[in-house]
Amino acid sequence: MSTLWSAGYLPPAFDRDAAQWQRLAFDGARGPLVVEVPTLAPAQMQALARSVRDAGRAHLKPLPVSAIVAVIDRAVARLLDADDPLRREADALLPRVTGLDAEMVKLALTSYLRSFRAPQLHRFIAEDFSNPKVLDEFQPAVKGGAVRALGPRLLAHSWSGNVPGLPLWSLVSGLLVKAPSIGKLPSDEPVFASLFARVLAEVHPPLADCLAVVWWRGGASEPAATLYREADAVLAYGGSAAVEQVRAQVPAATRFLHFGHKLGVAFVGRRALDTLRAPATARDAAHDIARHDQQGCYAPHVFYVERGARVAPREFAQYLAAALASVEHRHPRRPLAFEEAGAVAGWRHAAELRALSDAGEHDDAAALIGDEQAAWSVAYSPRLLPLAPTAGLRCVQVIAVDRLEDAVDWLAPHAQVLQTAAVAVEPAALYGLSERLAAVGVTRICALGATSAPEAGWHHDGRFNLLDLVRMAEIEQSAERAAEPLAPYAQEQAP
Repeated sequence: MSTLWSAGYLPPAFDRDAAQWQRLAFDGARGPLVVEVPTLAPAQMQALARSVRDAGRAHLKPLPVSAIVAVIDRAVARLLDADDPLRREADALLPRVTGLDAEMVKLALTSYLRSFRAPQLHRFIAEDFSNPKVLDEFQPAVKGGAVRALGPRLLAHSWSGNVPGLPLWSLVSGLLVKAPSIGKLPSDEPVFASLFARVLAEVHPPLADCLAVVWWRGGASEPAATLYREADAVLAYGGSAAVEQVRAQVPAATRFLHFGHKLGVAFVGRRALDTLRAPATARDAAHDIARHDQQGCYAPHVFYVERGARVAPREFAQYLAAALASVEHRHPRRPLAFEEAGAVAGWRHAAELRALSDAGEHDDAAALIGDEQAAWSVAYSPRLLPLAPTAGLRCVQVIAVDRLEDAVDWLAPHAQVLQTAAVAVEPAALYGLSERLAAVGVTRICALGATSAPEAGWHHDGRFNLLDLVRMAEIEQSAERAAEPLAPYAQEQAP
């Protein structure tokens, strides 16, 4: 028997019964689940957009940014509480809609939420604004005069569902610049954004009418176009096709910010490959690969491993295979759809062909580790290969290099899809390698084991999270000087 759950969030000012409700079916290992999502006609969307915008002007714009941080902190604190009813819903529902291991989802969500507590949010703001009070009122400018940052009157979000909890990043960014928001739920993960909107409205009721979370079928022209006409800015997440569909519907004068799928890589230096460190390095790498089954844009697909250590790159590939097998016992990979299973089989076949063509030529030959029944695969190559994604889903390519720098030039033609590079190198090598990686397009360099937990205030795809959303208003010195003679005290002193 299936379970029925209502997703989305419609503000109290909107007539919930007027919405149409679409049912999305999820048939996971824990039993079937049916999720109802609200969808609106164009006229309803226009009314909702104007209502949310008006509520934002009345209740969100006047709040000091420090008060907004406190509200978000209280909402996140509830979602971090394992006994809170909404957190229990998240823990129960997210594995059912994503198919991911329940314990992995719980651990990953807790780690992710910690990045949105008050201290981290203040760092988030400080990363973009040297004086956060510019979000509240005009502040003195270094060049003279005064400056003020103003967020959108209405911010629209189009989310992808490849990673649970992804909408939190853009919703929080919108709140911190005082932008009321309407978001489109992803069809494959309609849970988290719905729960966050609800808990936010509960912890600070005046914000209840300042946001909405709805759904429409991907690629549909309406009510998407209506919402984008009403919005001042649009944030879009997803693959190239999904982003282009949104871009085509956004008016030319509307600010459009997009975050597409990226390809993660990793660099393992010889200092991380002695007999004591290599097993731990492999465990960190396996953690990055298994978290969300490589569905995030930061997940590594290709590992460049340096020769010259006690543990050779081919041996590291074996260590990594063993670590992935261990992770599988604790956090099983989710069941694969037919298309996904085909993609994994195709990637494995290509790796097998490389291994066969290399067999017998030398001891350090290409290899595919892990049989076709395993929930992971490690391909090894003794020579550089063109950068390409694996099939994901715990499939990874290990490539041996004489020097880590040798691999960097191979990344340069792919700057548009690069984002995260995980590294395991000594301090003397870190900055030199990082300079090279940054030059070819990498925007985030982190430790192995940390790819799925970006630090608060990181520059997503090399951009500013908050500055990109605001417009700046300035009072020039000329206006200040012109105002001075008109002051009452100036007139009293006039001869």
